[in-house]
Amino acid sequence: MNMTAKKSANDQPILSMTGFAAAESRFPGGLLLIELRAVNHRYLELNVKIEDSLRQYEAHIREQLQTRLGRGKVECRISLKSDSAATNLALNPAMVAQIAQTLGELQQHFPQAQPVNLVEVFKLPGVLQSEAVDAETLAQSVQSGLSQAIDELIAARQREGEKLKQVLLDRLQGVREQISIVKPLLPALVSQYQEKLTTKLREAMQADDDRVRQEIVLYAQRIDVDEELARLNSHITEMDRILSAGGAVGKKLDFLMQEMNREANTLGSKSVAIETTQVSMQLKVLIEQMREQIQNIE
Repeated sequence: MNMTAKKSANDQPILSMTGFAAAESRFPGGLLLIELRAVNHRYLELNVKIEDSLRQYEAHIREQLQTRLGRGKVECRISLKSDSAATNLALNPAMVAQIAQTLGELQQHFPQAQPVNLVEVFKLPGVLQSEAVDAETLAQSVQSGLSQAIDELIAARQREGEKLKQVLLDRLQGVREQISIVKPLLPALVSQYQEKLTTKLREAMQADDDRVRQEIVLYAQRIDVDEELARLNSHITEMDRILSAGGAVGKKLDFLMQEMNREANTLGSKSVAIETTQVSMQLKVLIEQMREQIQNIE
């Protein structure tokens, strides 16, 4: 039976550290294109790749990412795409005056030359200039666009986190089932050993019943795994609680995997039958599968 605790109003979602998000933010004269990619990492590592024209906003971009995101290796790309249809173009008076002066001087040297084509003049660099983008307006566009991208990234990580949580719950149920196999086996193993030991000792040494009983007690103590099973059940309960509460639980779950693996190893070392050895091996497989998934949890 799955003993997962019911969620309370204070429970938080579990987030994967892997995700992707893209957003656009329009401003007068162009468009901001924002992409966020995230993979698992021990801590938060930011890699901000932006155009030189946006370099003045890098500190604010990093601060916004650090405030909203926890662990993970996050790459942030922001680029500008100009929108000529939405840009108000005007003549650059200084450039036009310079060109006119130069043409006038050339006309004196080449009076027979054809008249200047104004269309060609418009094509010269610097003749037409776009209105300068207000720095505050651009900063607001960066902030709002990045905020939207972060929202989408968190939503993607939450969806992936729910999938990881379900995988862990399924594997945890498998651990419960393996534990339920072990405990009923112990009395039968002791009984089998008692019959074999009694026969061998009586045949070889003509041992009395007290000696046989002492050997059986020592054997039972050596294969007793009640303590290990109790600790495994305790770890299962704690893992259920952590998964139910949610939040940044990756490091806690990773520690629990180490503890559960230790108990599974001890169970294997105390094994005296193929059945318990198989249970120990299956437990370690399930624990390793959970550990691999936990590496992606924030």
